[in-house]
Amino acid sequence: MSGRVVHFELPVDDVDRAQGFYREAFGWDFNTIPEMGYTLIGTTPSGENGPTEPGAINGGMFARQDPVRAPVITIEVDDIAAALKTVESLGGRTARETFPVGDMGFAAYITDTEGNVVGLWQNAG
Repeated sequence: MSGRVVHFELPVDDVDRAQGFYREAFGWDFNTIPEMGYTLIGTTPSGENGPTEPGAINGGMFARQDPVRAPVITIEVDDIAAALKTVESLGGRTARETFPVGDMGFAAYITDTEGNVVGLWQNAG
């Protein structure tokens, strides 16, 4: 279903420190993918198709860098290219062009009309 929030991302200055904080404070699990410079965050039990609890989402963590300098939500879209065109027609802008994420899908970042950076996600296939 397009338009739903499916992921969040936390940019951090010190990945080890941040993992320790969230692990101790909330019991989150982490799976670092060194070749991608990315850490998957598990906030809820997941199966092959993602979280098993309705409405729950997991996230990611990476070194703080432009355009993502603050936490972002990621919205699923059916067609990322079409979504970027719609965003721009409504006064938003593309903050980072579409890029592949392994064989899982494609991501991009937009800036909305209020200056917020938001992620977009399109599943592969």
